[in-house]
Amino acid sequence: MTPGLSDQPDSALRERLRAALKPAMRARDHSAVSALRSALGAIDNAEAIDAVDVKAGALEDSAVGLGAAEARRRDLTEADIADIVRREIGERRDAAAEYDRLGATDRRDSLTAEADTLAALL
Repeated sequence: MTPGLSDQPDSALRERLRAALKPAMRARDHSAVSALRSALGAIDNAEAIDAVDVKAGALEDSAVGLGAAEARRRDLTEADIADIVRREIGERRDAAAEYDRLGATDRRDSLTAEADTLAALL
């Protein structure tokens, strides 16, 4: 087993984010859907392997068979996932403050609602 990589089950926070997505979609809550999808995407991106780890070689040395060339994703701890969600919240709050400074209250309110949606799930 490669250090830092495993087939661990999903975290509780990730499951809460996924569980909150369906009701938000049914309610047509665009700000909640946007925030939840963005946070889940950020978590997925953090699990991706580094491109440096991928080595190209001769075609005859390639892996053969279904899934043979698949690389396991990084295993994030619950704390790592919580940090990612906190960063997502912080980015939205910072952007909302900037929009408020510029007088774009509609965009500020949307970003604040997104941040509040994520904060409620932490």
